[in-house]
Amino acid sequence: MKRHVAAYAVCLCLMAGAARAEGMPQLDFASPLLTAQVIWGGIIFAAFYIGAARWGLPKVAAVLATREHTIASNLEAARLSKERADRAIAELNEARRAAYAEAQAALAAATQRAKEAAAVKSAEVAARLDRQLADAEKNIAAARAGAMATLREAASETAEMLITRVAGHAADPQTLRDAIGTALAARGLASA
Repeated sequence: MKRHVAAYAVCLCLMAGAARAEGMPQLDFASPLLTAQVIWGGIIFAAFYIGAARWGLPKVAAVLATREHTIASNLEAARLSKERADRAIAELNEARRAAYAEAQAALAAATQRAKEAAAVKSAEVAARLDRQLADAEKNIAAARAGAMATLREAASETAEMLITRVAGHAADPQTLRDAIGTALAARGLASA
């Protein structure tokens, strides 16, 4: 720093000498006023330079260092926040995928349970209908047997009455039963 001040002073003196040689009256060093102005200018510049170098510039440097540190810490905090946000997004996506898979599994299980319950209910209904059908078939068979028994009896009585009216005498019961059995067999009613 001191070299710079000395270099500035030497340059100033050389410029003053050159300016005087060219005839510039404002740089006439023979004038005591100009010499005093140059000396006081150098003293003021040196005081300003020393003050700035010792008190002003360190404060500016401290402010710049603080600013640089603040920016660096803010950038680091932003980087950490971005990493946390990226992790949170990844965790959220993973949780969403897991929830979707769990929901699909629960839906599939519920569907399977519903199908099984429907199959059980269908089997119960089919078994009940089969029982009802078997009971109905038994009732029909019993009713048919009763009707056939009544039919054979009614046919026998009717045939006996007709033969007695037409022929004037009673028919042989065995012949009559055989004829009625043959007639019923011809109509597919042999079991009657």
